[in-house]
Amino acid sequence: MTLALDGLADRLLDELRPGLSAEVLAQVATLSQALAGAKRILCYGVGREGLMMKALAMRLYHLGCDAHVVGDMTAPPVGQGDLLFVSAGPGQFATVAALVEVARLSGAATICITAEPGGAVPRSVDACVTLPAQTMAADQGDKTTSILPMGSLYEVYMFLFFEILVLDLRALMEVAPEAMRANHTNLE
Repeated sequence: MTLALDGLADRLLDELRPGLSAEVLAQVATLSQALAGAKRILCYGVGREGLMMKALAMRLYHLGCDAHVVGDMTAPPVGQGDLLFVSAGPGQFATVAALVEVARLSGAATICITAEPGGAVPRSVDACVTLPAQTMAADQGDKTTSILPMGSLYEVYMFLFFEILVLDLRALMEVAPEAMRANHTNLE
C-alpha cells in the first residue's frame, strides 16, 4: 500500500492552522512575561513532550535565561522567584503532578502547557497555556481528530508555539540574534 504523500501533507498543514490561531498566540505575551521575570526556569515533560520542553529550555538558555531541565544532574533546586514550566498534554501525568507539588511547596511559580485544561495538572498550577490538539488522551475511535499518531499533533504545536514564544521573548528581552548564537555550545 502506498500513501498519497502530497494529500497527507496538505491535510497535515490544514490540521496545523488551529494551533497557530490568534486565540492560541494570544497566550504568548503572558507566558513571555512570566519567563522573562523568573529568576530560574525549570522545564519538564514526559516522553516526546519532554523532548519539546528540552528544546525550549535550550532556546531559553540561548536567550540568556537561567534555564534547566528537571532531571538533569545540573538542575538546581527550585524556590522563591523560580518558575517550573511543565507539559501535561492529556491533562495528567503522575510525575508532572508530583513535581508541580514540590515546586509549589518550595515557593516557585508553576505553569502548565496542555491540550486538556480541565485535567488535574492544569487545574493545579498558577497559569495554563492551552493548545487545541489531539493527545494520547483522545487518539482512538470517535475522539480521533488528527491523521498523526497518538500525541504527535500536540507535540508539533508545542514546537511551533515555543519557536514563536522565543521570538517574542527575544524582542521583549532585547536579545540580538548574535547574542543567542554566542550562547550556543561549541562542543559539537
